[in-house]
Amino acid sequence: MPDHTAAEPAGTRPRVLHLISDQRRGGAQNFARDLHRELRRRGQSSALCALAPHPAADVRGGGPDGSGPAGADPSVVAVGAEPDRATAAADRAPAVPGPASAAVLGPGRLRPSTLRALRIAARSADVVLAHGSHTLAACALALAGTRTPFVYVSVGHPCYWTANRLRRARGDALLHRAAAVTTLTEEARTVLEEQFRLPAGKVRVIPNSRAAESYPPADGRAGRRAARHALGLPADVLLVAWIGAIAPEKRLDLALDVLDRLPDVRLAVAGDGPLRETLARHPAAARAHFLGPLPDPVPLYRAADALLLTSDSEGVPGALIEAALAGVPAVATDVGWVREVVRDGATGALVAPGDPLALAEALGKVLACNRDGLGAAARAHALEHFELGAVVDDWQRLVAEVWAGCEAPRG
Repeated sequence: MPDHTAAEPAGTRPRVLHLISDQRRGGAQNFARDLHRELRRRGQSSALCALAPHPAADVRGGGPDGSGPAGADPSVVAVGAEPDRATAAADRAPAVPGPASAAVLGPGRLRPSTLRALRIAARSADVVLAHGSHTLAACALALAGTRTPFVYVSVGHPCYWTANRLRRARGDALLHRAAAVTTLTEEARTVLEEQFRLPAGKVRVIPNSRAAESYPPADGRAGRRAARHALGLPADVLLVAWIGAIAPEKRLDLALDVLDRLPDVRLAVAGDGPLRETLARHPAAARAHFLGPLPDPVPLYRAADALLLTSDSEGVPGALIEAALAGVPAVATDVGWVREVVRDGATGALVAPGDPLALAEALGKVLACNRDGLGAAARAHALEHFELGAVVDDWQRLVAEVWAGCEAPRG
């Protein structure tokens, strides 16, 4: 339970702890890092922790949100790689991380030692922001009985939560533990409120966003060649990026089917997952470069002529926003709220899910047309609608309201 008698003087901003599921790079993690840095830049106390160093450290199944990251982040500092060390770290209380790193709380996302470490870490915060995936369950368990409220940051499509009765029951139990829930669109808010009977005002809509300075465009052809050289990719080919977890719903198999139909195109795949070995044997895999988990996706955006997204299910994918800010046009399946980022014919192309022929046709047109013009339009659209600075005020207001509600006398 936080010692509020030792908290900062009245009138100061609440202390924020960002919690991410693990140290990989992905939608929820990238946004948490960007928001963490921006809050610190604005003078607000902000810390960043990860539940686990890597998903392989905890093989048990996951949270109700369908978000899934794609790359490892070597800047994350492990506080405990083994259960006994994690318990010791919890007893000491995790160190407050710096602006570009996160303290890893334990060996697995929902291990008892990890939850104890989270409970200790939360004592130094006034509000916890739980970013995607397993963090909802972790906060519901670890913070039960304390006065530290948490906000669940939902980045996936809520239909994932409602796919069956078990998921609905689990989501219902966990979401009611949160002081507030954020989601990306009004439609998602409606689904959450109706399916989980959440009270009016508990679900807030705050758009997905990224810090533009974190995703600079390549400096012309020379910058693109330099980025390819750094990644070990061929310099003089049409190169398409694919970024994500190599899992069934992301449909990397469709991207490889596209290669069968576009013989002059190479595919750079950033990410890892259960289907990697199987898909590496795909007939078109000889023209695919499996880069594994990247510590930073920016060099790949700078290297690519286009981004390909082939998912069957998405919310508002962070990778599309990141690529757009980097000036890269995208060809994407028209699922979730992808069309809010990709404007068909203006910043890239949208295709019905599950159709490799249509994807190949759309990608071929984007690569054959004015790629630089489409990329510039994508960047302008992202700067107007998805730049982090435009929504940080909303986050600060929400955190202040949650903190004030927690501090109010309870009768």
